[in-house]
Amino acid sequence: MSEARLSDPIYRLKNLTKVYGERRVLNIATLEVYRGEILALVGPSGSGKSTLLRLLNFLEPPSEGVIEFEGVEYGVNQSPKLEKRRQVVAVFQRPMLLNRSVWDNAAYGLRLRGEHDTRSQVQRALAQVGLEGLAQQRAHTLSGGEAQRVALARAIAIHPQVLLLDEPTANLDPYNVGLIEGIVQRLNREQGTTLVLVTHNIFQARRLAQRVAFLLDGQIIEMGEVGQFFDAPQDARTRAFIRGEMIY
Repeated sequence: MSEARLSDPIYRLKNLTKVYGERRVLNIATLEVYRGEILALVGPSGSGKSTLLRLLNFLEPPSEGVIEFEGVEYGVNQSPKLEKRRQVVAVFQRPMLLNRSVWDNAAYGLRLRGEHDTRSQVQRALAQVGLEGLAQQRAHTLSGGEAQRVALARAIAIHPQVLLLDEPTANLDPYNVGLIEGIVQRLNREQGTTLVLVTHNIFQARRLAQRVAFLLDGQIIEMGEVGQFFDAPQDARTRAFIRGEMIY
């Protein structure tokens, strides 16, 4: 990744916290997500990764602090306008598909946005995920990997600037893991899509990401370019996590 891209944040987070009841699940002093990068969020279960993804997707506001998106700040009582929110799309671990055809599922996001001439966009998206041959198949008949690729096609069809992925290959076989990782890499390389990837798989983070952030107890313990992060981590807790030791 070039220095020019690294100097152009699409997100800036400042003094960000998220509290549920009396439990503080996020406490991030600062975080930048650069335009056109793949950023991996790693850490044990309950460390705040998925919560952070929900805030980046504007599904809920922070309890304190600011999320700056494309140069505009949003906080506790202010969320982006609809046209800005539509630039960010999330795909979660368990894709929610309609009990309809693969084609209808891939077109669903476009139709929600009031677009009617969706044929070329849906065809292109299904081709990108290798499902053009299953366009008329019912979603409930798909394998787990196929269902996840349909969810990706639905996201790709609307050409988001930012794609947020929450454990997109969890419980999938190696073949489907490879397919989905290839889709992610092509989106980033060919379309310049910014991706934030939550994964428990540190090998996947190393394969896909340009930068990696390690979360523990809602805080970013360490963050850096992928080579530095895995080969020369600075914090003992990061080293322990990379070695596969359990951290609570």
